[in-house]
Amino acid sequence: QLQAFGGGLVQAGGSLRLSCTASGFSLDDDSIGWFRQAPGKERERVSCISVSDGRIYYADSVKGRFTISRDNAKNTVYLQMNSLKPEDTAVYYCATDLVCLLGTMSSVAGSWGQGTQVTVSS
Repeated sequence: QLQAFGGGLVQAGGSLRLSCTASGFSLDDDSIGWFRQAPGKERERVSCISVSDGRIYYADSVKGRFTISRDNAKNTVYLQMNSLKPEDTAVYYCATDLVCLLGTMSSVAGSWGQGTQVTVSS
């Protein structure tokens, strides 16, 4: 079971760190991705980290501001979000069982965690 947490309310320009933890299985056995969905919008791919070689993908909208990392000892994947903008407001989900490549990631995943709300005020 996956669970994402760490969301909250932050002013524009602020930072948040999301965490994704797993119970019952090891996150270092699979690629991990972050998605987000804002009200009235389609789910958007944000970032992923590959299990095989650590390759990382970022959506253009977050490149340079967000950083994905994994701590296998803690069985946790993080999404550090800096310079947040109001358009980053969404529910953020972590997921596994997906394809993570250098230039893209799959839009679907086999296993999803509960989301965490991120709200950025202007």
